[in-house]
Amino acid sequence: MKTTGIPEFSFVPVVKKGRAEEMNESEDDIIFWLSRPVKERVAAVTFLISQSLAKGEKMDKSIVSKRRHRSK
Repeated sequence: MKTTGIPEFSFVPVVKKGRAEEMNESEDDIIFWLSRPVKERVAAVTFLISQSLAKGEKMDKSIVSKRRHRSK
């Protein structure tokens, strides 16, 4: 098996019961992802982006800006 440096993810089915109007999945998603380490969040975003690219296509990084933080 070829390793890509991206950790493999496994999906675990989750069942929630309740009224649709009362369910707030976006809040649950934010709470979940903020509880994960930064390295895992970056890996997940990179994986999702790679799924939307055509074979051989690279991500356009021209809109990404890098800032240097000045230490006080």
